Amino acid sequence: MPWIQLRIPADSDTADQLEDLLMALGADAVSMEDAADEPLFEPDPGTTPLWQATRVTGLFDAGRDIEQLCSEIRDAWHQQTQQSLAEIDIELVEDKDWARAWMEDFKPLKFGERLWIVPSWHEPPDPDAANLSLDPGLAFGTGTHATTAMCLEWLDEHPIAGRQVIDYGCGSGILGLAALLLDARHVIGVDTDPQALEASRDNARRNGVPDDRLDLYLPGEEPELQADVMLANILAQPLIMLAPKLAAKVLPRGDLVLSGILAHQAREVMAAYEPWFVMDEPEQRDEWIRLTGRRRDR
Repeated sequence: MPWIQLRIPADSDTADQLEDLLMALGADAVSMEDAADEPLFEPDPGTTPLWQATRVTGLFDAGRDIEQLCSEIRDAWHQQTQQSLAEIDIELVEDKDWARAWMEDFKPLKFGERLWIVPSWHEPPDPDAANLSLDPGLAFGTGTHATTAMCLEWLDEHPIAGRQVIDYGCGSGILGLAALLLDARHVIGVDTDPQALEASRDNARRNGVPDDRLDLYLPGEEPELQADVMLANILAQPLIMLAPKLAAKVLPRGDLVLSGILAHQAREVMAAYEPWFVMDEPEQRDEWIRLTGRRRDR
């Protein structure tokens, strides 16, 4: 059976209200998606963040009168908000297996020479590579964003075998688990969100990581030790505030890898770490930056 698909732009404050309105007017399904390629980072516990530019999509039975349906949506929105609704994009779509169509959008991704991120419904393209099974998710990261991709590529390009790694702001655990599959000795994951720690724990089990190779903590609960590699893919301001703490957790001549930084923030973040690290020139992809450095001897 064909469907009428209506796409309506919204923002993070109005998307939920628009979703409720479409359901009240008979939508069979409503979804939300990013309308501006804006990443979402780890949410506060119990929250479901939305993009500032959000696209709300409603599916309606093709038997509905399109002009009347759009008029009802506009009138109801004006009554609720006293505002005019933005444009409504209309498309007729054929019936299909929507779950399968969504799954087909996500393919295995290669990072460098040895590392693949593979959705659970795919076979690894290279069975002999380091294959991390990780399914797409909203908040925690699966390698598709430039910030995560650049960190994964760094792990693939640098010696990691036998090294102690800290993944600060671990989210899904993608960076720490990738390090373990590349033969890191041990990883400590730290995150402010208990949901992120649970996601990391679940992904570790899925990938057969032994319990003694990955430990997960809330900030301040991690053991007092120094690592060979510090990974922190969070945001610029937290990275600046955390600089003394993260620096203290890195061994002399240890490696620092920072991301989640916009291009115009790079120099400020670098300056925060230069008292302890010899910093490299920034690596940029799109508007995002990866910073790396090595801990001074003293």
